[in-house]
Amino acid sequence: MTALQGEILSRVNNPLDLRLIDVEALPQLCEEIRNFIIDVISINPGHLGASLGVVELSVALHFSYNTPYDRLIWDVGHQAYTHKILTGRKDVFHLNRKSNGISGFPKISESEYDAFGVGHSSTSISAAFGMAIASELKKDNNNRQHIAVIGDGSITGGMAMEALNNAGVSKSNLLIILNDNGIAIDKNVGALKDYLVDIATSRTYNRLKNFLWKVLGKATAKYGPNHQRIAQQIENAIKGSILRRSNLFESFGFRYFGPVDGHDVKRMVGLFKDLQNIPGPKLLHIITKKGKGFKQAEKNQTRFHAPGVFDKKTGEIIEKNCPQKQAPKYQTVFGRTIIELAEQNEKIVGITPAMPTGCSLNLMMEKMPDRVFDVGIAEQHAVTFSAGLATQGMIPFCNVYSTFMQRAYDQVIHDVALQNQHVVICLDRGGLVGEDGATHHGAYDLSYFRSIPNMIVSAPMNEEELRNLMYTAQLKKQGVFSIRYPRGRGVMPEWKTSFKELEIGIGRKIAEGDKLAIITIGHIGNYAIEVCEKLLAEGIKIGHYDIRFLKPIDENLLHEIFENYQHIITVEDGTIIGGLGSAVLEFMADNNYQAKVKRLGIPDKFIEQGSIEELHKECGFDKAGIEKTVRRFLLE
Repeated sequence: MTALQGEILSRVNNPLDLRLIDVEALPQLCEEIRNFIIDVISINPGHLGASLGVVELSVALHFSYNTPYDRLIWDVGHQAYTHKILTGRKDVFHLNRKSNGISGFPKISESEYDAFGVGHSSTSISAAFGMAIASELKKDNNNRQHIAVIGDGSITGGMAMEALNNAGVSKSNLLIILNDNGIAIDKNVGALKDYLVDIATSRTYNRLKNFLWKVLGKATAKYGPNHQRIAQQIENAIKGSILRRSNLFESFGFRYFGPVDGHDVKRMVGLFKDLQNIPGPKLLHIITKKGKGFKQAEKNQTRFHAPGVFDKKTGEIIEKNCPQKQAPKYQTVFGRTIIELAEQNEKIVGITPAMPTGCSLNLMMEKMPDRVFDVGIAEQHAVTFSAGLATQGMIPFCNVYSTFMQRAYDQVIHDVALQNQHVVICLDRGGLVGEDGATHHGAYDLSYFRSIPNMIVSAPMNEEELRNLMYTAQLKKQGVFSIRYPRGRGVMPEWKTSFKELEIGIGRKIAEGDKLAIITIGHIGNYAIEVCEKLLAEGIKIGHYDIRFLKPIDENLLHEIFENYQHIITVEDGTIIGGLGSAVLEFMADNNYQAKVKRLGIPDKFIEQGSIEELHKECGFDKAGIEKTVRRFLLE
């Protein structure tokens, strides 16, 4: 695919080309880049809204700073498409998020302009501060600039606050750009959001601040720094009375500038030139609109965060052709089921760290707003907040994407499991998630949860099992009950079945076999069902067992398997180190069984981006991979 490039963009292949352009032409370049992004992403899906919101910022940064010598770090990174286009990846941008293409996020190994690999939120300030300290230790003549761009709700993450607290007492050459657009995927929440709104909307304060900075600049030139310090003190006193609080960022030790219009590219170029001459830690607060320049994306920011394929002229989102009766997404089943359970049990509450729409807790939020808590991008807090609720007899369903639960591992151990609190952890996006790549795959939860005492680790093979696991989990009185399920659709169009309590730690036999058995956990077991049916048509009988609970594991079922089969294949959509395959091998060793066991799962490496089907094939546990393993194994 060749996307249309405007007159100026066609001449810009790297930041050196960009810096040859007259500043007056930058607005036109921004318009061309915005059209280029829309043109490509409309048919090659990606993160649209966030990147449209920072076109001017990205252009101004690369125009003003000497990247890559000056270090530029993007928080999360799904807003870095303009950055990629300007740094040598314009001609391969149509391969964004594709197998063997470029990553959807900044990645050190991909470009020297990607100063830090990102994908999870709230990391940019820590990384930029570390680079700034390294520059001081290496004596880089103190002229290297270090810029962290943080936005899309990432400033609410505790790690960002920790970094501000640490960096603010230094004298490091560090610039934090707070890209304030009021939204992550869903609308931002919390006291910090309200505080930023106060700053952005206080006309009195902003008029006063602009006036004082003009005065202080003239006074400094004429009378020296004492007048600057006095003017700063006057400003602090007045803004404290106007906003009824001191400036939060200046309390951390940062020089605060803003808020300014993040879509005024020429003004930002001037600001960046000035900020380079101001030493120490600084924070520039810019106001942007997510989805800027595309009417539908501005109007429906959550839907156009990553809209899939859409008509670039009308904004209509183009759904894939599906059968009239198709299976629902697991996320929808979770969202509908928790409402049913909450209607029956008033103790049930929902918790999500900034993903209500993604995990479908928004459905419960609409119906029971006082029983759903979006805590912002704060996974650690989400888990311990859930533990606090549980101590008082509530039944929290804490829904966190598997890849982000990694950030709250200590809280699960120390605040929930150790104290034996009844918290239901719903791990969304378990397994390989597709085009978001290595930073977002839920590869490790089966392994890292399996090692924790007082944990129940489960995974449903279909929608009915998800409902029944959720129903069973809320009946339990103590301990952590984790339920992991994948991104995407299940297999049951008629999914809304009656609730049934499952016996914890009990799996099930799906098919009887002769020589070989397949043990699976979770949705990936549906591949094994199809393989077994195909082979049965050829007269080859393969046993199939859905273990359902990785912990406690069904030892009676495993005894049956090892007593009847000499060839065993384990299949899991998770790392084979420490997961189902490891558990089966441990059981075999502990019970002195002798069998040939082959493990299929995610190998010991980071899996890059691609479609889920492509990645399953790459890892060897798609239907063809399972069938190939069975046939080879039977010949041994």
